[in-house]
Amino acid sequence: MVVGGEPCYVVDDAGFRIHIPSEKVDRQVLTFLMDQIQGKEDVISEQTAKMMGQEDIFTKAMIENQLKNIDKQFDSLLDSGLPENARMYLGMTGFKIVIDHHGDLIRVDQPSAPERGGEGDGE
Repeated sequence: MVVGGEPCYVVDDAGFRIHIPSEKVDRQVLTFLMDQIQGKEDVISEQTAKMMGQEDIFTKAMIENQLKNIDKQFDSLLDSGLPENARMYLGMTGFKIVIDHHGDLIRVDQPSAPERGGEGDGE
């Protein structure tokens, strides 16, 4: 929702709809995600290159460099916004953020991989 030209999230507080500027929430979520990535750039870049089918050293290095400088991309991402199809995909995979009525991040629910040893995996 946009209020006065500013994108906002709407929080339902017992029927009272509170509009919270999305940039405040988005920066907290991006910082949380950045903290999850830090120190794991090499593994993430390797797996990303593998998923892309481009496992060469140059692709891996390019991805790793982008991950190490992810904080510099925040403003650009906030300016352009997360594409609607990306937001829908995140929601469908179980990614969810919980904020309070001030817009402070309470928790982030992330999808997880199924546990090994379950039904149908041959064990």
